[in-house]
Amino acid sequence: MNNGGAGELLRILRDGRPRTRADLAGITGLGRAAISSRLEALLELGLVAPVSDAPSTGGRPSARLAFNPGARLVAAADVGATHATVALTDLSGRVLLETTERLEISCGPEAVLDWLAMTLQGHLKTVKRPATDIIAVGIGLPGPVEHSTGKPTSPPIMPGWDGFDVPAYVQQTFDVPVLVDNDVNIMALGERATRWPNEDNMIFLKVATGIGSGVISGGILQRGAAGVAGDVGHIAVSKAAGIQCRCGKTSCLEAIAGAPAVAAQLRENGLEATTANDVVSLVRSGDLAAIQAVRQAGRDIGEMLNMCVSLINPSLIVVGGSLAQSGEHLIAGIRETVYARSTPLATQYLNITQSETGPEAGVVGASILAVEYALAPQRVNDFATRLHPGGQQNSDDLQNVEHIAQTSRPLRDAVAEQLHPAFP
Repeated sequence: MNNGGAGELLRILRDGRPRTRADLAGITGLGRAAISSRLEALLELGLVAPVSDAPSTGGRPSARLAFNPGARLVAAADVGATHATVALTDLSGRVLLETTERLEISCGPEAVLDWLAMTLQGHLKTVKRPATDIIAVGIGLPGPVEHSTGKPTSPPIMPGWDGFDVPAYVQQTFDVPVLVDNDVNIMALGERATRWPNEDNMIFLKVATGIGSGVISGGILQRGAAGVAGDVGHIAVSKAAGIQCRCGKTSCLEAIAGAPAVAAQLRENGLEATTANDVVSLVRSGDLAAIQAVRQAGRDIGEMLNMCVSLINPSLIVVGGSLAQSGEHLIAGIRETVYARSTPLATQYLNITQSETGPEAGVVGASILAVEYALAPQRVNDFATRLHPGGQQNSDDLQNVEHIAQTSRPLRDAVAEQLHPAFP
């Protein structure tokens, strides 16, 4: 095979539907011989496997083939300001094993990434798989990331991380592509892929120790020129005027609506609250002061989102993060302000709702980021070429398969609209 073909065929099969060789020939317009040569490489790579035979129409039943998500593993990590989750997933993004621990991002990159590597090695032993089964690593970090290099860029709450080469450090343990992005971006990818695959214009808002958002517009994740698109926690709001934020500036939304700020307000009222979990527990117990504080935080967040709604015109805003676990009280405050201040035209199709993926959104999104890079058609084609370097295929056939593959994207590519430039 020359450079192409098998990857595009895999893209079609990744929807999970078993197909016969005749089915694939009918979809792509390729001959049986061309289909078989491509499938041979995918079978040898383990990315496609036989499944139960198709019903017979007279004569021998046709063998069916399907994408094999268990062929390899992906390592996924969702690192927040105070907690980190590390998981092993299959190639569909399904979590096989995960660990969540309290871990301060301020401990520094070496400490955090060493914990990540050690935890993954323990997971591999548990599932009895070799490290060579991992084909990529996806990591989300709670700050701006230069996506082309995987290096954090002037993160306000991550001392020691600025410019740190995260991929190179992780590759000392796992010699595979390492994809790094902002934690809210990967949560947006995970939420969309698992719950809202048909939403092309949405905002995922994380309300926890910090406040940030992942913006998908026109089906494409927006990272911005320096990777800070969606850093809404440091937008100035009127009620925060003069209040110091941990970023060093004043008047930031996060200074009055982030979990530490809400907890501080409750302590002033004599309540015991330090973390987001403390606030959520008080709300769930029916404490009126906690409910009012969370509702007001929602109103303040709504003031910021009102600007986003006018600028981006999303059809969906999903609210996640630890403080969102307080339920409808936070959402109600957000809706109250957004619907009151935005124009009816901007909100006529707008749905504001709580995350359905919950804490899993981050690791699922990190996994998807890594999978979509590792299984990009060109990379699969390169693997196939190494297996069958002498084969040939018709260029018109290849273009036809590429066209079919583009219309058969399993995640509709809000996930992998940009392959990671750090790994050609």
